[in-house]
Amino acid sequence: MIRKASILLLLSFVACSTPEKKTEPQPVLTGLDGKQYFEPGRSETAQAKLDSNLNVARKNFEADPSEENYIWLGRREAYLSHYKEAIGIFTEGLEKYPDSYKLFRHRGYRYITIRDFPKAIADLQMAASLMPRQPLEIEPDGQPNKLNKPLSNTQFNVWYHLGLAHYLKGDFESAEKAYLQCLDASDNDDLITATADWLYMTYRRMNRPEEAAKVLELIREDMNIIENDSYYLRLQMYKGMLPPDDLLKVSGSNEDVDLALATQGYGVGNWYLCEADTTRATEIFKQVTAGKQFAAFGFIAAEADLFRLQQ
Repeated sequence: MIRKASILLLLSFVACSTPEKKTEPQPVLTGLDGKQYFEPGRSETAQAKLDSNLNVARKNFEADPSEENYIWLGRREAYLSHYKEAIGIFTEGLEKYPDSYKLFRHRGYRYITIRDFPKAIADLQMAASLMPRQPLEIEPDGQPNKLNKPLSNTQFNVWYHLGLAHYLKGDFESAEKAYLQCLDASDNDDLITATADWLYMTYRRMNRPEEAAKVLELIREDMNIIENDSYYLRLQMYKGMLPPDDLLKVSGSNEDVDLALATQGYGVGNWYLCEADTTRATEIFKQVTAGKQFAAFGFIAAEADLFRLQQ
């Protein structure tokens, strides 16, 4: 009896002391080269804020599963790098609101994030066909800028992301058409700067230097830039106002050095590529994709160009 009790006690101790197996983290997306990416580490403060915002979105959705609340729930999941969950939410929302150009816009954006460019194009083309051209609809920010002032509009975002999806796929003629539409919806200096940058790069990739140079006429020294500093620097480089490699020296005071490097670095790499210096372009694209900002457009573009160069 004593022996049995001792064995039970020992088994109990072993059971209590055996560590639980940790669940292996799952990749949030796979790059074009097959590399897997995982949810990034965050500070406790940043994580708490993202979790809190998601909880608010869930409560709002549970109280009222409206089109707007589907959008916000999906956006909040995506900010946590839960891209597949976000796409699932947008998809469910589209079953209930099949003519929602806003849901198509947001799902298309996240298809870009997970590198599914054909699905992104299909969604964003659908959004473009459904949305009104005017009036421009201000889109609230999920991650506000330093002035807490929304700068973009739905029409801009649809054309901008459609142009980007075509560009990433290597269809520069279709990208040009989308970015020209996007210019019509670019109603402030930040939006003009973002659109002009991608349109300039598109023309360079199409070997149309005259049109590329004309795009640079949109860029002035007195522009009021709130968000798109990196694009503005790239455009100044294209105009010959800054040496290309200066943009790779990202300041430590920058709020997000890695994001700035991804954005500025891709512009520099693309510039070298268009100048027929494939070796230097490849070096810079590899530097960009060695960073942590795997969801940044510059990162995805560098990855896409590397993938094509290595074929």
